[in-house]
Amino acid sequence: MTAIFEQGLPKTVANHVPLSPLTFIERSASIYPDYPAVVHGSTRRTWSETWSRCRQLASALEKRGIQPGQTVAAMLPNIPAMFEAHFGVPLAGCVLNTLNIRLDAEAISYMLEHGEAKAILVDPEFAEVIQQAVAKLPHKPLIIDVTDVEFLGETPSIGEVEYEALLQEGDADFAYQLPADEWDAISLNYTSGTTGKPKGVVYHHRGAYLNAVSNIMEWAMPHHPIYLWTLPMFHCNGWCFPWTIAANAGVNVCLRRVDPKKIMQLIAEEKVTHFSGAPIILNGLVNLPAEDKHQFDHPVKVTTAGAAPPASVIAGVEKLGIEVTHVYGLTEVYGPVTVCAWREAWDELPLEARAKIKARQGVRYHMLEALCVADPLTMETVPKDGQTMGEILMRGNNVMKGYLKNPEATEQALEGGWYHTGDLAVWHPDGYIEIKDRSKDIIISGGENISTIEVEDAIYGHPAVEEAAVVAKPDEKWGETPCAFVKLKVGYGEVTEADIIAHCREHLAGYKVPKTVIFSELPKTSTGKIQKFVLREEAKNH
Repeated sequence: MTAIFEQGLPKTVANHVPLSPLTFIERSASIYPDYPAVVHGSTRRTWSETWSRCRQLASALEKRGIQPGQTVAAMLPNIPAMFEAHFGVPLAGCVLNTLNIRLDAEAISYMLEHGEAKAILVDPEFAEVIQQAVAKLPHKPLIIDVTDVEFLGETPSIGEVEYEALLQEGDADFAYQLPADEWDAISLNYTSGTTGKPKGVVYHHRGAYLNAVSNIMEWAMPHHPIYLWTLPMFHCNGWCFPWTIAANAGVNVCLRRVDPKKIMQLIAEEKVTHFSGAPIILNGLVNLPAEDKHQFDHPVKVTTAGAAPPASVIAGVEKLGIEVTHVYGLTEVYGPVTVCAWREAWDELPLEARAKIKARQGVRYHMLEALCVADPLTMETVPKDGQTMGEILMRGNNVMKGYLKNPEATEQALEGGWYHTGDLAVWHPDGYIEIKDRSKDIIISGGENISTIEVEDAIYGHPAVEEAAVVAKPDEKWGETPCAFVKLKVGYGEVTEADIIAHCREHLAGYKVPKTVIFSELPKTSTGKIQKFVLREEAKNH
């Protein structure tokens, strides 16, 4: 028998609408049209102007033949066009693929082909690498040059059209359509993983909407925040903050390149209230010369994530008058989905003790349905004793749709009705989680993932190398850096650390190159598997 609450109460367009973060910018532009939205050097734009430009971009892409459901890539730093792409591309019904600007041509080429990009927005700084990447493709995408007045180098033209000219082709009153289904893809983000080829993580409109709202809630973010873009917008779509700032009618203070001195300057001059980034950014601020530091006369907050920030760095940042919130997440969950939610009782603790607590990964975001630490095989949760390790598992609307064209990896990652992070943690009695190790051996350097397998493959390409293993080495500046252990072939001749590093530079993006090379025998199990946990300890003490 049908319940009475299911009789004569259908879903209609009046009472059931697919969730999409695209509605945020329309609302802010209609309510606060003259409020500032974008600051980039001398460029100042309002929400009304930004909204018009986003619709022009969507319209122009459609006129250029880009169809709904197709991919538009962006190889851009944190400039206004990158923010606009987060709205203009999906307003055309397309999927935005933000590319890691630190990657080499081979990796970029793979992503463009795998994601079937039909167009790509390119900053002049990355023109050469994009030319090399596109040259490898059987089908060439439409290349759009994005000129940036803040870029001081040469501005080569490799595209068919320049961005501002493209916008002029579009209609500011473009009759865009919101997604018919909130499960529709909004963006594609590639993650290195540990199995060689990058995996394409697909986000949907619902997850982007909910995580953007959750960012506001976890940070208790007031209306009209002034947000400094220290976090790359290419990374997990800037942790969904382009959509967050639009929802809150804030100001996007763009920053082309991370520079601690410039960050300090912009916080003071633009009255920045919020920014985000990996611990390397915090470390950079702490280690600035005294003459470059500022005393702020307004509240400033930062969220940090990646490799757990050392307590000493958190303490140093708070001494500058910047309040630190530690969050944790992965590409597969739209960026951060846990937060070290603060308790008033901890205010009475000494600074160092507070900083140690803030280094925990914490508890789930409001919009994450469930979080636990469990045995990944039995799915039994571990005791909350702060000692027993298990895998962090997550469930909720802000878990990815899955990996593009990789159903096996998707099924494995979502096995048992949970997203398996591969990160090992303990569960404290107060319910807060704390990461202790990374079962996937991923290295997080400056907030970016590095696959140890990829680095090992490059090292093995050196003719003198017999065996190689790469692990994370703690680093005060970068959080972690690759440390390579190498066994040389007998009788090959003299090979130095510099030789191995130079070889890697020829085959890897700069940030993936080992900073340390140790020549030794590699410890193995009885079955011949290299014992990386032994090497991690050695790297830590080297």
